[in-house]
Amino acid sequence: MEWFVPIYVIPVSVLLIIIAFYLGWAINSKIGKNNIHSAKEKSEAIIADAEKEAKSIKKEKLLEVKDEWFKKKQEFDGEVNTKRQKLQSIEKKLELREENIEKKYDLVISKEKENKQLEKQISERQELIKRKEEELSKLIVEQNVRLEKIASLTSEEAKKMLMENMVNKAKSDASQAIQQIRDEAKAEAKKIAQKIVVQAIQRTAVDHSVETTVSVVQIQNDEMKGRIIGREGRNIRAFEAATGVDVIVDDTPEAVILSAFDQFRREVARIALERLIADGRIHPARIEEVVAKVESELEEEIMREGENTVIQLGLHGVHPELVKHIGKMKYRSSYGQNLLQHSIEVAYLTGIMASELGFDPLIAKKAGLMHDIGKTVDKSIEGPHALIGYDLAKKFKEHHIVVNAIGSHHEDIEMEHPIAALVQAADAISGARPGARREPLESYVKRLENLEGIAKTFEGVAKTYAIQAGREVRVIVEPDKADDDFSDKLAYDIAQKIEEEMEYPGQIKVTVIREVRKIAYAK
Repeated sequence: MEWFVPIYVIPVSVLLIIIAFYLGWAINSKIGKNNIHSAKEKSEAIIADAEKEAKSIKKEKLLEVKDEWFKKKQEFDGEVNTKRQKLQSIEKKLELREENIEKKYDLVISKEKENKQLEKQISERQELIKRKEEELSKLIVEQNVRLEKIASLTSEEAKKMLMENMVNKAKSDASQAIQQIRDEAKAEAKKIAQKIVVQAIQRTAVDHSVETTVSVVQIQNDEMKGRIIGREGRNIRAFEAATGVDVIVDDTPEAVILSAFDQFRREVARIALERLIADGRIHPARIEEVVAKVESELEEEIMREGENTVIQLGLHGVHPELVKHIGKMKYRSSYGQNLLQHSIEVAYLTGIMASELGFDPLIAKKAGLMHDIGKTVDKSIEGPHALIGYDLAKKFKEHHIVVNAIGSHHEDIEMEHPIAALVQAADAISGARPGARREPLESYVKRLENLEGIAKTFEGVAKTYAIQAGREVRVIVEPDKADDDFSDKLAYDIAQKIEEEMEYPGQIKVTVIREVRKIAYAK
């Protein structure tokens, strides 16, 4: 069956569609208007809020600007006040200056007036003086004319005669005055010199002792003497060879005598023997060990002695090598007088006299202390001890006044400074005191030194020792450079040279020692 669609249906459908469209449009339009209205209201509200916020922000900013402006105004006012105060103080200062300037100006004006008055007075006085000078010149001319008429001499002749008389009188008076001054100066200088020397001697008055050539070592019993001698005398020979000292073991109870002209050697031997006796072990190897140790200790003691002496005299800047030589003086003698004590005394005497005369006392003391330093140098160096000491002090850059005083105290060189003469005088004063020196001892020591020196001149000789009061010289040769035949010939040659070059009482025994030691260790 076919469906039949009525004709009116289409128009109705179209109408319905149009109505539906219109209704839809109307509804949409109303809804749009409502939305627009609400949007407008919202925008107006937003604008109103924005205006309110803008007003509040504007108000806040205005307040901030006002605060900032107020602060700036206060700062500006403060700066203005400060500057105003400064200006006021400056104005006050300017006012004070103006017042001072006005016062000074008034003072200057018053001074100018006074100066004008003084200038006027001075000009008047100058005119008066000028008139007086003219009148005086006229009077002098008139007077000279009258004198020339009276004396029948011209003014030039009278002037010349007067000058000659005055010159002759002045010469005569001057010569008399010079002679009187010379006589008085000599007398006064002699008194002052005597006073200075006496004061120096009194202030350095010390006791004197004469050095001997023996030392006595006490032992506990006579049994120890046998141990010191040793089997077949080996210990005593080893001790004498190591120390160069003559050991005398005689009937003296509980004592052993050490004899040697060299005080250092004798002191080494004394200390070494005392230690060996205390230790109880006495044999050649031990003897050599103890002697070597004692020598080392005494070398250190020499340095300490030199340092203590320099400190005692208040000296400074002395070279260590010179200090060592000063310490060596303790073990040297000069004509039986201890060299160190003699040198210290000379140093004090020289220092006191130098102070009295206005010279440097420290340089004077140093020169006095070192004047005999040449006596501490090795005897192998030949020449006067003054020149040896001169070279030694010069080598270690000592003060030139000290060097010259050392070299010239026995007039080996020319004196260049008064301190050198003071050292010479102090040396004579110290040596001239009663009991200070003994000539025979010095001659004896010199003879023993010469004896050792002659033996040392031969090749192959290691050590030489003069013992038995100079009646024997022991010569130790180097075993690798000498054999038995050489030793025999050496003993003969030394004896011949001693006969030719020395004068001595009796005879001198020459003993040549050649010792070879071989050492091995059992492990």
